[in-house]
Amino acid sequence: MIHVVAVITAKPGLRDSILTEFRANVPAVKAESGCLEYGAVVDAPASQTRYGEDTFLVIEKWESMDALRAHAAAPHMAAYSARTKEMLASRVIHILQPA
Repeated sequence: MIHVVAVITAKPGLRDSILTEFRANVPAVKAESGCLEYGAVVDAPASQTRYGEDTFLVIEKWESMDALRAHAAAPHMAAYSARTKEMLASRVIHILQPA
């Protein structure tokens, strides 16, 4: 199993706009072969260390690296990236495996 944690930081004030595009794309991602989990999370009110108002994380689980590679190459991901590109301040993707 492959785990992905993507840290997405929007340009100031644009997080909700990116999340709207993200949520619209979720059904297509969840329909992909090998997708086990895919969703966005934001700071909980009781967070000791906060990412901040412009950041959200995407938590993903994939059956394999091949499934993750196919996801990255999917047309709906290219379209999502094109729609959100100008709204992003940064994107850091961590690809992890069980220890």
